[in-house]
Amino acid sequence: MDKSLESCLCELLVLHNVSQCYSRGGQPVTVLHDINLTIVRGQTCALVGASGSGKSTLLNILGLLETPASGRLLFAGQNMLNASAEALARLRNREIGFVFQSFNLLPRLSAMDNVALPLSYRGLSRRDARQQAQVQLQQVGLADKLHDKPADLSGGQRQRVAIARALVGNPSLILADEPTGNLDSQTAEEIMALLLGLNRERGVTLVMVTHDTALAGRFGRQIRMVDGRLQEGAAHGQF
Repeated sequence: MDKSLESCLCELLVLHNVSQCYSRGGQPVTVLHDINLTIVRGQTCALVGASGSGKSTLLNILGLLETPASGRLLFAGQNMLNASAEALARLRNREIGFVFQSFNLLPRLSAMDNVALPLSYRGLSRRDARQQAQVQLQQVGLADKLHDKPADLSGGQRQRVAIARALVGNPSLILADEPTGNLDSQTAEEIMALLLGLNRERGVTLVMVTHDTALAGRFGRQIRMVDGRLQEGAAHGQF
């Protein structure tokens, strides 16, 4: 295989000179400055930095939730800045799983129905979606919690449901925003072991925002955000 083609196939996300600006009080504020970043398939990458440094904004752009003000964004070789809103939504549903600090589960739905939701958006029947959700919940250790609602689960169990929901569609990328921030240390360790194990076993690319430098040190790459700019920390990573 041609080396340039092989490189393109390995590159999941590529950002060229990406900047992001918001309007605050009628004045433009630049949050990201000329970001250049390549994330390859199967990689684990931690984004660390102080509050307001731009971590979550960058994660939103990686997750196709925000369009950058300038620059170029490629996902699996496709230019995302030319994609329609419908195409972006379809790609998010099929290729990206999101895990949030606050879990973002629907309180009126059972664990199984929360996990089945992304598959329902794809048009799967309720029966098929729930069957796949049940399998995914079993794989994250919640086989006995299928019919429990979020209020009946512990914080760690809720985060496991959120991880199952992120994984149920077999995404190529998981984006996690402070996924252990609301958990005690033991439960946080269990969640981290689960996420990193899924990366090893399934080869899913994992990008996580965290304030915890010890957690970040367990990732293949550590990238520090400082005032909207990147500083690479991992010896064997580059951008």
